[in-house]
Amino acid sequence: MRYMKSISLLLLAVTLLLSACGNNTNKTLVEGKTNVVTSFYPLYYLASQIGGDNVNVVNLIPAGVEPHDWTPKSKDLTIASKAQLFLYNGAGLEGWTDDFLKGLPKNNGLIAAEMSKGIELIHGNPEEEEEHAGEDHDHENDLDVDPHTWVSPKSAIIMAANVKDSLIQADAAHKDQFEANYKELVGKLEALNDEFESKLAAAPHKSIVVSHQAFGYLARDYGLKQIAITGLSPDAEPRAQDLLDVAKLVKSEGIKYIYFEELVSPDLAKTIASETDTKLLVLNPIEGLTPKQEKAGEDYVSLMEQNLQNLLTGLQEK
Repeated sequence: MRYMKSISLLLLAVTLLLSACGNNTNKTLVEGKTNVVTSFYPLYYLASQIGGDNVNVVNLIPAGVEPHDWTPKSKDLTIASKAQLFLYNGAGLEGWTDDFLKGLPKNNGLIAAEMSKGIELIHGNPEEEEEHAGEDHDHENDLDVDPHTWVSPKSAIIMAANVKDSLIQADAAHKDQFEANYKELVGKLEALNDEFESKLAAAPHKSIVVSHQAFGYLARDYGLKQIAITGLSPDAEPRAQDLLDVAKLVKSEGIKYIYFEELVSPDLAKTIASETDTKLLVLNPIEGLTPKQEKAGEDYVSLMEQNLQNLLTGLQEK
């Protein structure tokens, strides 16, 4: 059977998935400024924008490392122990956080804050749960919390407020500057949110096929249906039947584009696209920037704007 042969090749391709990217920042503390340690790029972006010249932001996860799997080294503990603020996403993204904080010297004054606080979290895959309701099954990710909160501009607005409040807690002397920077940033995020809401609401189709389950909050907040080839982690292994189901669904719904991530191997998406005669487009979960994106001055907002344009292309009239 042609499908089964292709699916076998697809499963082999899973092992070739490459890591997503953190931000490439210098891990150096600066005397005389509030030193803020962030776990990965989206928080680095928010803290840098809101903190401005009054803070020095150090990002722990380096370029080329997948945030789901990264674990800190002793040098990271040393950096955090001398900082004033540690910002992490939470929602299960950084499984190392508890041990990391326990490893810091007691009474060192570091404030640790979870930036997904206040966001209604997604548990597992709602589409999968609906499709398999009543079945006796045991999927690895059914009980997992989706940690990809930042991929939705609506959630990013909440996270920006959390960052601002944490900066004020760590450095009350610069509260006015933080408030002003926050207001400017939220204006950009709200404009982005409005654009997502209006343009995606008008899109004639709502289903998106993605390489891994990183777009649940985006789908929930803007009325889309996420169909993921792999699970919450990019290196999760799909079952052969799941891949067959995705290919059949693509054909039955007349989907014309499969979305892949620039920093993850596109092999799975390419094989599904080949089987279903569809095209490929990038949908970026923005876990980090590539060196090329950094050089070009790209950031969270510009990359989300690119995501919107690619979504609109994929959701056009079929």
